[in-house]
Amino acid sequence: MPRQSDVTVLDLDQLRDVCMEDYELMREVVTAVIEDAHAHIPEIRQAVESADRTRCARLAHYVKGACANAGARSVAAILKSIEHHADAGDFSACRDSLANLAVELERLSSEAAAI
Repeated sequence: MPRQSDVTVLDLDQLRDVCMEDYELMREVVTAVIEDAHAHIPEIRQAVESADRTRCARLAHYVKGACANAGARSVAAILKSIEHHADAGDFSACRDSLANLAVELERLSSEAAAI
């Protein structure tokens, strides 16, 4: 798995393609993805703390898909890690990834502000 620092935060080419080069729509999509991810963090954290493999993996998978579609690569990579570790029952690794998720969402917010 690549180091987090090696993963692009926001793939603008992907986002432009999805939004048909409409910059207002690009901002709206990224904002919605960030808000959705933030909204699901407590649910993912609860699934991790209760060692609920299925729920944790399902939630991470859902949010990962939305992030990947919008070009939020680094956030999607962390969610992929959470999904993988949840499937394996490694909730310690899930907790570490959750800590990184908040940081990466802040990085994504900063990049999105420049659109």
